[in-house]
Amino acid sequence: MPRLLLIEDDLTIRTPLVRALRDRGHAVAAASTAMDGLRDALENRPDLVVLDLGLPDLDGRELLRMLRAVSPVPVIVATARDDETEIVRVLDAGADDYVVKPFTAAQLDARVRAVLRRGGSAAGADDPALVVGGLRVDPRARQVTLDGEPVELTPREFDLLHHLAARPGEVVTKRELMTEVWQIPYGGADKTVDVHLSWLRRKLGENAQQPRYLHTVRGVGVRLAPPEEAG
Repeated sequence: MPRLLLIEDDLTIRTPLVRALRDRGHAVAAASTAMDGLRDALENRPDLVVLDLGLPDLDGRELLRMLRAVSPVPVIVATARDDETEIVRVLDAGADDYVVKPFTAAQLDARVRAVLRRGGSAAGADDPALVVGGLRVDPRARQVTLDGEPVELTPREFDLLHHLAARPGEVVTKRELMTEVWQIPYGGADKTVDVHLSWLRRKLGENAQQPRYLHTVRGVGVRLAPPEEAG
């Protein structure tokens, strides 16, 4: 799920926009001043910033310069300033896109997705996607694709798959999975792991009798490996 930071001082715009973006599948944090926004961007490292220029404590263009000095995070400027010269200045200062108020949440959402698709997000720099054969696990976006097609997982299924994908080819014990994925320090019922592995296999288009990626090592644990390394 992409994490957005909305820096907007107008409460009548900020509140409904946060709600609308969350409804469209984004995790959204909000700040009403430039300094609060800068602090949030540095501490929580969002995937994208939506920035208003008319902020009460600092002009948004100056905040953009400050962000660019310390972070490659993509920035979409969302403002009432529609002068072409101003737009050029903002883009030259490092903005990835520019949208003029008033705009709809659907329009902003489309621009957010377009910027993230272009690869401007820093997500892959510090927490790269894990690739095992045709399986791709993106821990920042919490998204999984198999042979290019999205795989819809529950949060627990994602955490389980991510833990295994971080150790490709290794046999991971069920005790470790209970400790690291379920956060149960002394292990727990093997059945819990077995049930979630069964659900995960089904979503990956396989089963225990005909595994492609998830291989059970009887009495030990489970191993994630690409099909060509099944042996």
